[in-house]
Amino acid sequence: MRAVVQTVARASVTVDGEVVGAITDGLLVLLGVTHADTVDIARTMARKVHELRILDEQRSAADSGAPLLVVSQFTLYGDARKGRRPSWTAAAPAEIAEPLVDEVVRVLRERGATVETGRFRAHMLVESVNVGPRTLLLDL
Repeated sequence: MRAVVQTVARASVTVDGEVVGAITDGLLVLLGVTHADTVDIARTMARKVHELRILDEQRSAADSGAPLLVVSQFTLYGDARKGRRPSWTAAAPAEIAEPLVDEVVRVLRERGATVETGRFRAHMLVESVNVGPRTLLLDL
């Protein structure tokens, strides 16, 4: 599982002209799933993201109550090492990825986090205003 975590002043996801998820002063989490990922990996990723000390004064979302916007992003597993057309074979198919993304969101909420999401399998417009900027890549 791979996540790009960014501190944001605001972030939102729009699908077909409707805002389906939006946060202010929190974390935007772009989340990719690969074939070998499991429920345990999803749970570990949720904990890691929630406790990641990336916010001001080295605080985490868990410390500060900052909201999270989690957006599935299969393209994080795109491979463009050869040629100009990326290969998506490392990305898990939707049937595997969607329940694992849902598990990350479930665990974050179980931990008390305020979580907004994008919409799986939809063409999403993701907007963000980064703070810092602070961006981390997490690989589990």
